[in-house]
Amino acid sequence: MKDVIIIGAGVIGCAIARELSKYHLNVCVIEASEDVCTGTSKANSGIVHAGFDAKTGSQKAHFNVIGSRMMPQLTRDLDVPFKRNGALVVCVDASQRPQLDELLERGKANGVENLRILERAELHALEPNISPNAVAALHAPDSGIICPFKLTIALAENAYANGVEFIFDTPVQDIRRQSDGTFTLKTPDKNFTARCVVNAAGVYSGELHNKVSAQKLHVTPRRGEYCLLDKSAGNHVHCTIFPQPTKMGKGILVTPTVHGNLIVGPNAEDIDNPEYTNTTREGLEKVQTGSASTVSNIPLRQVITSFAGLRAHEDNGDFIIGEPEDVPNFIDCVGIESPGLSAAPAIGVHVADIIAAKFNAANKENWIGTRKDIVATAELTPEAHNELIRQNPAYGTIICRCESITEGEILDAIHRPLGARSLDGVKRRTRAGMGRCQSGFCMHRVMAILHRELGIPMEEVTKSGGKSQIVFESMQQ
Repeated sequence: MKDVIIIGAGVIGCAIARELSKYHLNVCVIEASEDVCTGTSKANSGIVHAGFDAKTGSQKAHFNVIGSRMMPQLTRDLDVPFKRNGALVVCVDASQRPQLDELLERGKANGVENLRILERAELHALEPNISPNAVAALHAPDSGIICPFKLTIALAENAYANGVEFIFDTPVQDIRRQSDGTFTLKTPDKNFTARCVVNAAGVYSGELHNKVSAQKLHVTPRRGEYCLLDKSAGNHVHCTIFPQPTKMGKGILVTPTVHGNLIVGPNAEDIDNPEYTNTTREGLEKVQTGSASTVSNIPLRQVITSFAGLRAHEDNGDFIIGEPEDVPNFIDCVGIESPGLSAAPAIGVHVADIIAAKFNAANKENWIGTRKDIVATAELTPEAHNELIRQNPAYGTIICRCESITEGEILDAIHRPLGARSLDGVKRRTRAGMGRCQSGFCMHRVMAILHRELGIPMEEVTKSGGKSQIVFESMQQ
């Protein structure tokens, strides 16, 4: 019997797990996939929103503003890349200029600080590649950019270091509330029981809620497609550039990434299949056309890859966080779409506070609040890198040329707590394969390291777990 089972190892589930690890509770995270950060949390814009867009009084506004304020200290504690680069909401039609003032007032009402309107001359001086049609913009200097998978992995590793159990490749097929108020979770291999369940299952969160509550929810997977450009395009803009928002979301943005690339997207398309993360020609054309409305001369010939992510859009358009009236001790985190990444630290604290109060849980005296990331050798001075090589020669062997990732970094990714078990797991932890050639040079080298270090046949090395094998039959010598 667990005290708490968290369903889903995305950024929300892992943020809650870290906060619960502060207490004397038996906590377990169950994840359907082979690793943390395999769903919405891995395929998004990587933006820490300031909080001016969400409707005043909404859960989105409340948790966004608090989460954004928490992010600088959290990322220092967990050694996660984060930068406050600022955001611009650009008006390209003078007739819509009053809407910027409305957005400014909404942001102030939400508690966002340092907002102001930039008129044409100041705007174009700040961002020379802004559209010549831009007449003004709302400037939010406290908006930032972050690595979403590094954040999720760091939260999970820190939770694990403080005693939280993680179970992967274990989809929850059914949930039943028993007569004594506990919950039974059915999975393919075994059943789990818990006094409390946290539903952080992303696009599946509505389905899991409906298994235990008569108050039904409906979550629609909303697909967003992106283009990622090479680092040579990373300085095309310095701020995150948004169009004025619509009912479908914040629109197609253009932003540098915290790693120096440029990202363009997403579009927004409601779909039925919660696994349908393919990109489409039509969708990517909308991304490229839409981005040109706010930013000029985007070097789209420098696109190195495209991808799509799914957002969990609940029909009421807001986060649903807390217990259904008819199911005590079942904590929903439903409809966590944008700004979910920004809100995750605050949601983690809020949900953990609810659970700790229920169980009258005592704080741990020896809780560890910090964690160190994998050493990025490309960022070291030559002297520091040479010293690292002297200690461990694996840090002198380059595996991924595009991102200058060494064998030592990949070994660390595999052998650290909750280590990588697939190519994508290594990629998210080290960036091996994320460069211009998109694994063309390093894939077979990373596969060989996984094969050797995990002690598995090459046929069992996968791209992302499950049936995503790359080699189906070994070459016979």
